[in-house]
Amino acid sequence: MTAATIAPTRLRLGLAALAVGAFAALGTPAQARGPEGIADVAEKVIDAVVNISTSQTVEAKGGGGNAMPQLPPGSPFEEFFDDFFKNRKGPGGGSKGGDNNPPRKTNSLGSGFIIDTSGVVVTNNHVIADADEINVILNDGTKIKAELVGVDKKTDLAVLKFKPTKPLIAVKFGDSDKLRLGDWVVAIGNPFSLGGTVTAGIVSAKNRDISSGPYDSYIQTDASINRGNSGGPLFNLDGDVIGVNTLIISPSGGSIGIGFAVPSKTVAGVVDQLRQFGELRRGWLGVRIQSVTDEIAESLNIKPPRGALVAGVDDKGPAKPAGIEPGDVVVKFDGKDVKDPKDLSRVVADTAVGKEVDVVIIRKGQEETKKVTLGRLQDPDKVQTAAKTDEPAPEKPVTQKALGLDLAALNKDLRTRYKIKESVKGVVVTNVDANSDAAEKRLSAGDVIVEVAQEAVSSGADIQKRVDQLKKDGKKSVLLLVSNGDGELRFVALSVQ
Repeated sequence: MTAATIAPTRLRLGLAALAVGAFAALGTPAQARGPEGIADVAEKVIDAVVNISTSQTVEAKGGGGNAMPQLPPGSPFEEFFDDFFKNRKGPGGGSKGGDNNPPRKTNSLGSGFIIDTSGVVVTNNHVIADADEINVILNDGTKIKAELVGVDKKTDLAVLKFKPTKPLIAVKFGDSDKLRLGDWVVAIGNPFSLGGTVTAGIVSAKNRDISSGPYDSYIQTDASINRGNSGGPLFNLDGDVIGVNTLIISPSGGSIGIGFAVPSKTVAGVVDQLRQFGELRRGWLGVRIQSVTDEIAESLNIKPPRGALVAGVDDKGPAKPAGIEPGDVVVKFDGKDVKDPKDLSRVVADTAVGKEVDVVIIRKGQEETKKVTLGRLQDPDKVQTAAKTDEPAPEKPVTQKALGLDLAALNKDLRTRYKIKESVKGVVVTNVDANSDAAEKRLSAGDVIVEVAQEAVSSGADIQKRVDQLKKDGKKSVLLLVSNGDGELRFVALSVQ
């Protein structure tokens, strides 16, 4: 298996590029090419880096294991392959009555590293996903069958176990939090069973969120991470693992200096749980959260904008008995600052189940501290999203216009028309002005306004009254608590100008 890329891989190497590179190298001072300690690091840890070889039996489709390769029309090989594949006799060939679609085996390769001399290996989940057989190939070429201990799809990590036939070299985790931008790092992999390969570079960014998962916090490096290096370690100059090489961004499939590694702080916690339980046991707060935009921050009197806005609280979750409510903004969790919703998601997930923590919130401009005993996230693969449906433009009557919205008091007919549950209370939106701020913020017919400026409303007149008062007070925006038909809440800030 290879490092994930955005485009197909191709290798292009020009003689001119080689000549320019050689000339540049001759005229470059030694200190500009990197520290001398890289060779010491490589020598120390190279035998702990392994190749991961997997095989998988798949059902053949459209020709099975003897499927004709996809060739461009007019290719000089087209006639040759047509004769070889389509007219081939015997099992798997083109003869009548034969099995044209036998199952076939596919193979993939990646990298990993030994963290325990008893034979414990860390790699990426995508390296071994769906494999029927996994083999670890040591740096000297020894091939040993491995067993899967556990995987975590959210962080793309996996732990393997094999029985060593001789003494092993193991590496330990370093502290990725101590990394600084510009620090030298060494990426080591064992791609394609060629033996250990070493590349060096610097840390070019930290805490990168590339929207690949809910707990993104990657180390970005320009150390070359190429195909087959997925699951390999990223070392500091002390020879400690400070990341697991996982992704690259490249139009060609080769390194262009943008590679990502899962930080060791995350890896160490995941590996400990996989070794102990065979699964992840993440903390659970029981809230739905969203970003604090500039408009929302102004409405809630939060300066500067920060934290995670609580849009909903699970009735059976730990936050409910602790007194956390929709509209609260979490700014600190267990002593750690929360700058945005991702921060809160990560720190909650990393906190031990059952631990009592202090959660600092801002409510109506004032800080309060709530004590919460964390529960366990039971279904981490379930992503809660506010389901939206395109509803036909409803017929009036409209009882009130405000904020570019046509508003009506909820009744039985409107609940039926927009499929709104009985538990949802408030004022229903029946139409949205296409040129309004409300349309830009994606309010739509069938949404229900539950609160305006953190006060419950039951009619369009209530909403207009609150908006008029905010205008008098010099406010630029109004904060709405909006529900969909199923009762899922979110906050929306609209301009009152």
